[in-house]
Amino acid sequence: MKYTQNAKIMQITENTLVIGVDVASELHYARAFDFRGIEYGRLLKFSNDGDGFAAFVEWIGKLRAAHSKDHIIVGMEPTGHYWFTFAQHLKDHRTKIVLVNPFHVKRSKELDDNNPTKNDRKDPKTIAMLVKDGRYMEPYMPEGIYSELRNAMDTRWRLVKGLNSIRNRVKRWISIYFPEFNQVFGKWEGKAALMALKEFPTPARILELGLEGIVASWRREISRAVGVKRAKRLIEAAKGTVGIRQGLRAAENDLKSLLEEYELLMRQYETTMALIEELAMQVPGVEEMLKIKGVGLIIAAGFVAEVET
Repeated sequence: MKYTQNAKIMQITENTLVIGVDVASELHYARAFDFRGIEYGRLLKFSNDGDGFAAFVEWIGKLRAAHSKDHIIVGMEPTGHYWFTFAQHLKDHRTKIVLVNPFHVKRSKELDDNNPTKNDRKDPKTIAMLVKDGRYMEPYMPEGIYSELRNAMDTRWRLVKGLNSIRNRVKRWISIYFPEFNQVFGKWEGKAALMALKEFPTPARILELGLEGIVASWRREISRAVGVKRAKRLIEAAKGTVGIRQGLRAAENDLKSLLEEYELLMRQYETTMALIEELAMQVPGVEEMLKIKGVGLIIAAGFVAEVET
């Protein structure tokens, strides 16, 4: 749920204990304040594990009892992935979690002492003051099928980025060693084009194999009629190529590595998409969403994975 800044400020009352936590990979630092910015207790240094989290909960319990606070709000920066386990622990203990913008933290530190550098003692206070002033957002932490779907969509996005990177690198390879290849094939990911890149990628290989060898190679994998005309065009392109002729052995090895990685990522992508479809169809309303013109599985799954229900 989204709130205005005033609504956020109103959630911080005289009964609220505001905790600012500076999260890191191994050690976290926390400081506690009331709604006016008066500090309670001392800086807490705790480890990023079960014992450290237990020490944090115990520390909060003592502060609550000592200062008669019945509402806890814990603020932190979304620093990489380091805050995930700590936030889950707080959620399991029904403690309110909010996030502050790292850019705001940096700017606020500059206002305090004209020094934006990181400081384990200063950062928790800066975070807590931003929370006190309502400059925070409440994270959406999905559960059950929604958590599964978000993770699957994250995996898909990682695979898409990897595939796009490989596609660009293969295009670069073709442009350097056999630029005329693009005049014969519309795209290199087609079945015949991909086979050519795997078995006879360079003009020298094409000329060495000849027309009959190229056609025979395609027939091993392609059941439909194989284009002899295209094979002839490929040979003509190889004869008149302006591609680089040096370092071809290493170049072929580079391309082989790229294509192997491409095929691995494609298999992983297909498996992930099957999982996304399976998960998405378990979410109420997705079937109806897919009936809307222009809404496909990726849009529907991405929507339900990220939107708070």
